[in-house]
Amino acid sequence: MPLTEPVLTKRIPTFPWGDPNNRRTVLIDQYMATGGYETLRKSLTMAPAEIVSMIKDANLRGRGGAGFPAGLKWTFLPPPDGQKRYLCINADEAEPGTFKDRLLCDFDPHLVLEGIAITCYACQLDTAFFFIRGEYHHQAKLMQRAIDEAYAKGIFGKQGLLGGAHTFAVECFLHRGAGAYICGEETGLLEAVEGKRGWPRIKPPFPAVKGLFGRPTIINNVETLAAVVPILEKGVPWWKSCGCESGVGGPPSYGPKLMGVSGHVQRPGVYECDLGIPLRTLVEQYCGGMRGGKRFKGAIAGGVSMGILGPDQYDAEMDFDIGRRYDVMGLGTACPTVFDEDTDMVGVARNISRFFKNESCGQCTPCREGSGWVYKLLLRIERGEGTTKDLDLLLEIAGSMGLTPGTTICGLADGNNWAVRTIVNKYRAEFEARIKPVFVAVTVGARG
Repeated sequence: MPLTEPVLTKRIPTFPWGDPNNRRTVLIDQYMATGGYETLRKSLTMAPAEIVSMIKDANLRGRGGAGFPAGLKWTFLPPPDGQKRYLCINADEAEPGTFKDRLLCDFDPHLVLEGIAITCYACQLDTAFFFIRGEYHHQAKLMQRAIDEAYAKGIFGKQGLLGGAHTFAVECFLHRGAGAYICGEETGLLEAVEGKRGWPRIKPPFPAVKGLFGRPTIINNVETLAAVVPILEKGVPWWKSCGCESGVGGPPSYGPKLMGVSGHVQRPGVYECDLGIPLRTLVEQYCGGMRGGKRFKGAIAGGVSMGILGPDQYDAEMDFDIGRRYDVMGLGTACPTVFDEDTDMVGVARNISRFFKNESCGQCTPCREGSGWVYKLLLRIERGEGTTKDLDLLLEIAGSMGLTPGTTICGLADGNNWAVRTIVNKYRAEFEARIKPVFVAVTVGARG
């Protein structure tokens, strides 16, 4: 059954288009007047293990990029031992082209806070840290106001959830990042919350066992936690009626998904769609088509680290199987950046490699050095000074760094790797047109 009405965006006025002056942040009284926090009240009548089981049965896959099943992640926690246990909310959203979590922070922060409260109760986590990217100045103020409202209404605090409706108490704190892309990686986020430099940690141990301050920790994305609320409100069968099954024998892609579309489209913005929607449908029906009536040339499916869909992949299904079907790393954040026929793909690759070079934390040598060389080679090719050998070397360096070949701690190098390799492989003619031919001198011996 396709998505027929907004779910995560149902309280956002004039979504997605209309008079921007009518778009206001939903305050807690408005939220509660429309049924807000009733799902939390319902969840408090259930056993925590029952809630975890529901989320696991729903196969809610993480909306932050990796697509790992949230319910399964929750089961990795050890039993409570009376000591601190943490929930960290990843609102870093530093992946270029991604801005769908910002929509929830801007306009319906209490949906996220309700999901946080339910998750903390289900997993018996007593403290939540809402980690928001440093550049989200306005959103940080809105989220802090919403957290203050939740405390004033007794949602959070020492008295227990919902003003003492349950004895389990949750504290919630906002933590602002300092502008580092790497802190979107879950263990880099933990280091940042602890007040350290945002360097990813070696795993295992995994955060569910030894996370924030050495204690069991669950890390979930903003949209993932917001989706917990409608699953408990409407039930697992309803959730599974949205989205799609796997077409290649993998885990399904259930539920609605926020998709932030940018680039060369008529109406860029955030749209709530079924997982599995074809990219062509998303662009032409939701976004009004390509800007200026130009032809589609390609799209980054879900943040630049996922790689690019080529000109013959306009009908790619936006689900978690997209990686295996279309030679990209995955769906990522499901926020496509769309390119028209006039786009210089050499320039796109160079720009992306510059970003990753600047954002590498420098902890792993293959990423630190490889990212710099990838950028230098692309600069040389863009200027018309590169050779065929440079193009081959570029692909060799890109393919030799990252988690996939096992040379780095985190996946930042993989993002650089996939972005560059897929652009070069799918638009190789553009790169070859910019390189200088290599002439080989041949000595011809005299006869006789």
